[in-house]
Amino acid sequence: MLRFGILGAGRIGKVHARTIAASGKAKVAYLADAMPKAAADLAAEVGAQVASVEDIIKAKDVDAILIATPTPFHAEQIEAGSNAGKAVLCEKPVSLSVARIEDCLKVVEKNKTTLMIGFNRRFDPNFASLEKRIRQGVVGNVEMATIISRDPNPPPAEYVKSSGGIFRDMMIHDLDLARFLVGEDFVVVNALGSALVDKKIGEEGDCDTAAVQMQTASGKIAVITNSRRATYGYDQRIEVHGSNGMLRAGNIHNTTVEVATAEGFHEDPILNFFTERYGQAYSNEVLTFIDAVTNGKPVAPSGHDGLQAQKLADAATESWQTGKPVKVA
Repeated sequence: MLRFGILGAGRIGKVHARTIAASGKAKVAYLADAMPKAAADLAAEVGAQVASVEDIIKAKDVDAILIATPTPFHAEQIEAGSNAGKAVLCEKPVSLSVARIEDCLKVVEKNKTTLMIGFNRRFDPNFASLEKRIRQGVVGNVEMATIISRDPNPPPAEYVKSSGGIFRDMMIHDLDLARFLVGEDFVVVNALGSALVDKKIGEEGDCDTAAVQMQTASGKIAVITNSRRATYGYDQRIEVHGSNGMLRAGNIHNTTVEVATAEGFHEDPILNFFTERYGQAYSNEVLTFIDAVTNGKPVAPSGHDGLQAQKLADAATESWQTGKPVKVA
């Protein structure tokens, strides 16, 4: 049975810890968090011990490290875990710096250890099914992918100072998803952005409403739109157009009940919070990692996928700031 050390007992750390504890294939051995009570409460819930980050990484009875700490710690903790011979599952991003990610991946490659990056949307059952049908050729050759992502509410303006901005924080999930769906790397990025939801976000040098166009060397196009506001719930939709047809994945509602009256047809609201909307995706992500490490399978999304997504996020940020398309190496 795979034994995990979890770094971080916040919202995502809790979701992952509960999945591991319920899996029957792995267990949470140790937990660390900067807030002692958060670590103690979660450890008691999943049957783990509280320890320091350093002790968890050095522990002989830990096979894998799950990193759910703030972004500035990710690269350092990945390297420490890799140097200790542990498999690592790290929440996105590895770092807000491409150069730092490249240095980190060199350590992982040198040690020949496993590193998986937590782009959970790849593991959403509907999105994964859509991607599988693309690979099966259901719609022929992919020509265009459209991704819509809208949060119910914006984060505090102060959050922008450490998040890296909407392209690196929010849209990076969609940038990875676009690569996943299209199956090719993008070579040019064009971005637009505005602060229409909260002017304070604009004052901090970021935007809360954004759109990106990207193109691959073969000409395939992806269009992504993001908003930090959706009055009707957590809006997550995909459409992929190909030479033989179209695939679409829509929102998930609170129930599948539909009401028809003289006033028309009505459905329940869509799920409103990301841990609810992507609850199954988070579970599938961790279970995939457990299976890969236990059975020696390759992992995806890999560290390389994390690097490519960060390059696209940087290019989008630069394009928005300069008003010009940006080429991606």
